[in-house]
Amino acid sequence: MLTVLEIIKRTTDFLDKRGVESARLNAELMIGHTLGLKRMQLYLQFERPLTEAELERIRPLVKRRGNREPLQYILGETEFAGLKLKVDRRALIPRPETEYLVELLQRRRPGPVARLLDLGTGTGAIAFALAKAHPDAAVLAVDRSSAALALARENAAALGLAERVVLRESDWFSALAAGERFDLIVANPPYLSAEETRAAEPEVREHEPLEALSPGPDGAAALARIIREAPGFLAPDGLLACETGIAQHQSLRPLAEAAGFRLIDSVQDLTGRERYLFLER
Repeated sequence: MLTVLEIIKRTTDFLDKRGVESARLNAELMIGHTLGLKRMQLYLQFERPLTEAELERIRPLVKRRGNREPLQYILGETEFAGLKLKVDRRALIPRPETEYLVELLQRRRPGPVARLLDLGTGTGAIAFALAKAHPDAAVLAVDRSSAALALARENAAALGLAERVVLRESDWFSALAAGERFDLIVANPPYLSAEETRAAEPEVREHEPLEALSPGPDGAAALARIIREAPGFLAPDGLLACETGIAQHQSLRPLAEAAGFRLIDSVQDLTGRERYLFLER
């Protein structure tokens, strides 16, 4: 009978040959998930023999990862800003860059916020993290994908936020009433160009929803629309915070100026690239 350690080694070799990054970590997480063990618990059971029934449960997960399906989809969950979120093909997997955006927002707007709007909510990650950070705020999260909204509702229920976060189907601002105003609008729209999407890793281009990755040939198209329309939905001194693609700020800043934003601040991500655009009405 093969031990836990032997299966980890075989799985690591299999994934490594298929170009999976951090193959050993992926192997440990999938095997631990199947056995109901955290990584430290897994280490304490390296010499434990695995039954055929356990191996049968592990093999399909390893095959899926070998086909470059994202690990988060295989495990069915991910961590974001201290929250455990369900993830699957209905929505984009929340990224560390987006988690950093939430952290930046908490620094910039630490005080009370009355109304929040999350555009293109996907799993609901940003909306739920901000709802936790601002417990008195009214939070609206929109997405044009009914499938993504269904996933967000499942996450809202699991997190106990179904009563606090309103989820609405909307193509950006299209389903909002003209008089609705928000102190903070956050947007993480699709911002990859068609060329960037084709060049992405298989985990991204073959498994995540294309409409959540790219608006088409012009990666900045969705951001441009949001910047043009946002002033009509911002309260006085309201803030629009956008996660953007690389090298898009040069074209977006003139649009923000034309839309009447008085403060335009480009902020780098943790790799030193311009990633976030903060615009104040």
